[in-house]
Amino acid sequence: MTDATSDPPPDLVLRGGTVVDGGSGRPRVADIAVRGARIVHIGPDAGRHTAAGTEAVDVSGRLVLPGFVDAHSHADGRLGDPAVAEAYLRQGVTTVVVGQDGVSFAPSCAATAAELDRYFSAVNGPRPAALGEDASTADLLAHFDTGIGVNAAALVPAGNIRAQVLGFAQGTPTADQLRRMRALVTRALADGAVGLSTGLEYVPGGFADAGELAELCRPVAEAGAVHVSHMRGYEQRADTGVTELRRIAAHSGVATHVSHFHGPAAALRPLLDSALDAGQDFSFDSYPYTRGSTILAMLTLPPELQTGRSGGTLALLKDLATRRELERTWFPTLGDLPDRVILAYTASPSWSWAEGRRLTEVAATVDRPVGELICDLLADCELGVGCLVQQPAANTDDDVSELAQHRVHMAGSDGIFMGGAPHPRAYGAFARFLRDQVLVRANWSWADAVQHLSTRAVARFGLGDRGLIATGKIADLVVLDAGRVADLATYDDSRQFADGVDHVVIGGAFALRDGRLRDATAGRAIRRGGSS
Repeated sequence: MTDATSDPPPDLVLRGGTVVDGGSGRPRVADIAVRGARIVHIGPDAGRHTAAGTEAVDVSGRLVLPGFVDAHSHADGRLGDPAVAEAYLRQGVTTVVVGQDGVSFAPSCAATAAELDRYFSAVNGPRPAALGEDASTADLLAHFDTGIGVNAAALVPAGNIRAQVLGFAQGTPTADQLRRMRALVTRALADGAVGLSTGLEYVPGGFADAGELAELCRPVAEAGAVHVSHMRGYEQRADTGVTELRRIAAHSGVATHVSHFHGPAAALRPLLDSALDAGQDFSFDSYPYTRGSTILAMLTLPPELQTGRSGGTLALLKDLATRRELERTWFPTLGDLPDRVILAYTASPSWSWAEGRRLTEVAATVDRPVGELICDLLADCELGVGCLVQQPAANTDDDVSELAQHRVHMAGSDGIFMGGAPHPRAYGAFARFLRDQVLVRANWSWADAVQHLSTRAVARFGLGDRGLIATGKIADLVVLDAGRVADLATYDDSRQFADGVDHVVIGGAFALRDGRLRDATAGRAIRRGGSS
């Protein structure tokens, strides 16, 4: 809007805020004028030339930042839920990256979709009713385009790809099967996926070896996209996990992003720095908590019990001989794990009373051994059980903070919205990062915060003209009160919305106004390269 007298008036003006643009590093007081979906002018006079239809809002005394990007979200099946929209918007999140950990709703086929959906139901939620089982990535993104709470980009889940070609059993693919798998990945990338995700502790993706994964990553590298991985091991096994990812990257040339990297910083930072110093393109996301969240089956059952279709797993869980063998040889190996596990979601209403309670407490309440309880829970809920787990004591808040200062770090909530007692990270991760890293520890400036919470993820996942406040960029914007920013969700009361965000603009229109949800359908799909 260089000639404000001749250009059409803006549709929206944010007046007098302190703009942290993500590029200059120098906050400044300015007006921001928006026409359509894009920023048309920034400056001290940007708000002067308005018309009757212009929505002008005084945001003086507030910070204006680019919309935040959740680099690791499990809201796949819940993006149409207004409560989920508000949970994200109240943290300033305008875009999420879904399709994580190698399992999601697309690409899928009728032969395997129901199995994958059931296996991961406690994480991703239900398959959207409008999305059939024979769904491509293009179909999923088209569904998102009908209106969701925040923008969403999707990864190609490698577990889905393996299931379509090899089913749910262990085994090495033949050359022809690998060709078919690569073709499925290539098609999904052409449909707009922003990368490939692997879940190497889940079924069936965990059955893949490094050679298979490198082959799947070749078309990802050729497309300039990224491999996002829940590694084969964290904490004391992080060295093994990173070493495997480095092998995959070396053989395929793919850029690599480690999901929810957590553990002692003194051990983890050198793993990253070694890869970077060797010229490999690595990055990672983390959330600011020392408890994780996952599915109970992965955490407590031996891998061999999870081979084949989930119906076979359920049959074994009900088999008396199998249960006796598990009680004798497997469950004793879990050590103190059951006392560190808290149930978050139970698909069967008959177990909903147990949500929010430790496994050992539930076992005592029903007067059953913990192993028997695990079998009963998973059988009754058809594997639909989600849980929180306390990470080892060696992983502290100081470790989380130190990792969050790394030059390739970005924020990912790993947010799961299922159950009566979900992990509070879904409702508070971004506000908690701001409060802890900017306001309490003073490790980040506000300009640094934009890099960690927005700009780096936009660049990493190819999300287009976002992550910066500049003329011509898409107007995904957050207006917040720096003095009020706080996460309110706790482990005991985890579905409390964060505080401090006054307004959120998505694509030039208010999704959150004056701290209240205005539009729960403002989000759209973002395809690789940033097109909507």
